Amino acid sequence: MSQANKAVVRRLFDECLNRHNPDLYPELYSNVVYRAPAMGELRDEEHRHLLLSLFAGIPDTQWTIEDQVAEGDRVVTRWTFTGTHKGTFMGVAASGRQLRCTGICIDRIAGGKIVEEWEEWDTLGMMQQLTMHPAETSTDTELSDSESLIGEAWDSSARI
Repeated sequence: MSQANKAVVRRLFDECLNRHNPDLYPELYSNVVYRAPAMGELRDEEHRHLLLSLFAGIPDTQWTIEDQVAEGDRVVTRWTFTGTHKGTFMGVAASGRQLRCTGICIDRIAGGKIVEEWEEWDTLGMMQQLTMHPAETSTDTELSDSESLIGEAWDSSARI
């Protein structure tokens, strides 16, 4: 069962995502519920629309499966995607920039189709690449709030 489920997800990557073929959607998904922190919860047509907007905004997108593990009805895939930002995506107009993003998805398979998908991807890194806003850096000697908290936690643990 695990090998058959992995084959479904590999087909998603190879034939749908890498070939930009949304016509395969009904063959691969059934009443899917997609969850990702950046997108919230999307169902069927909302999720399909996300894929269509990705294909339009980054038309040369290619995914590479870095790792894949399956157990029971779940398949976990660690992936990398690359592409060129040639159209509007996530509300950002085309920039012509090369993009690279990594992520992990967990797919639940039932009846040979994906019915649930949980995805975590480097949304901050993607948005920084889309808008070319590098991570904020401070030239001041004053510590940020998080640096202060880390320092306080470090100091208190050192006293134990």
